[in-house]
Amino acid sequence: MKATRAWQRRIKDILLMSGSRQRSRLKRPVWIIVLVTFVIIFLITAFLYPPTTSAACYIFSSRDCTLFNKPSIFTARELSDEETRSHVVFREILNTPPIQSKNPKIAFLFLTSGTLHFEPLWDKFFRGHEDRFSVYVHASREKPVHTSHYFIGRDIHRETVLKRKEGKKKKKLSKDGRARAILVLMMPPFVPQILMNSVVWGKFSMVDIERRLLARSLLDPDNQQFLLLSDSCVPLHNFDYVYNYLMLTNVSFIDCFVDLGPHGTGRYSERMMPEVEKNAFRKGSQWFSMKRQHAIIVMADNLYYRKFKNYCKPHMDGRNCYSDEHYLPTFFNMIDPSGVANRSVTYVDWSEGKWHPRAFRAQDITFEFLKNLTFIEESIHFTSGPKRRGISRPCLWNSMKRPCYLFARKFYPETLHRLIIHFSNYTTI
Repeated sequence: MKATRAWQRRIKDILLMSGSRQRSRLKRPVWIIVLVTFVIIFLITAFLYPPTTSAACYIFSSRDCTLFNKPSIFTARELSDEETRSHVVFREILNTPPIQSKNPKIAFLFLTSGTLHFEPLWDKFFRGHEDRFSVYVHASREKPVHTSHYFIGRDIHRETVLKRKEGKKKKKLSKDGRARAILVLMMPPFVPQILMNSVVWGKFSMVDIERRLLARSLLDPDNQQFLLLSDSCVPLHNFDYVYNYLMLTNVSFIDCFVDLGPHGTGRYSERMMPEVEKNAFRKGSQWFSMKRQHAIIVMADNLYYRKFKNYCKPHMDGRNCYSDEHYLPTFFNMIDPSGVANRSVTYVDWSEGKWHPRAFRAQDITFEFLKNLTFIEESIHFTSGPKRRGISRPCLWNSMKRPCYLFARKFYPETLHRLIIHFSNYTTI
């Protein structure tokens, strides 16, 4: 019995000693476990709650932080009365739910100098979808000769202004017999005068024509998306793909990026202060796709429109500023930065670094070339200056990575035949 009790006591002592050794081993790495846990919690928090300062962006984010800071609609300074009125109108438009159309359409706004050489291709693109689009054509130099019935009667290249002839002065005797000159208004019929709306590359007239196209197309309440295209643009996908791409998202595809070089913020004029600050100045391609709310806001804007008209033009303060590249990107960066995709849906090749983008000839048009354009999933912005570089970003559509481009430019008229041959193949989804 005594032997049994002694054996039990020894077993108990062994178990106690074993337990104490285990606990001592656990105590040593506790600080490592705590540190690792803290790091994991920190990283998860940084992922769920993105950095709210540019400094934090450069430390914790791998994205391009030059696009990080976007000024809000209201700045820290006190706004002028005109700014306040403008911002109230913009905010009301943005907060008002758009009118739901039973037959929503895309307005295709063509900006051309004359005849649209790719009308046969667009005719093939539009065919069978007559109730889902509208066409508007502004020809700046000559009246187009249309070959497709979708374009006939859709020109807005000229404007008729009615003016009354000036009155003539006649002499008439007053009661005291002295001659008195009075103005006798003649009432002839109004005299119509035709005003041609010319568009000059680099001049503010380009912005005026864009606004005029938007105004005309807004008259149709069914137009919900507004797409600006040039005479050298061609479609990269079929109509159904384009329609769903634009209609099933709630952003406008307006190109917008920061270029700190001489052809970006180097074009900024301090005369735009205080309404347009230098850190809000943006650059982008003029070829946009815009939702109806944003199109109405462009029509409502007078304040920023005047700023760019007066102070962003060629030979201004020794700079060449082009409003068609800066007005809309800067404007929407200031009033609704989260409402734009910061990219265009029209492909343009600026890789050669010249004043104008690359233009494609007939020998460039192959099935492989066109198909490759439809599969591009990253947009590239090129900055100006000696250290020219390309800023690449994935193209997101409703937070999902998707092909960037629905259209492409610039194509010479000689490419039409090959484009028509390949159209049915390269536009297949």
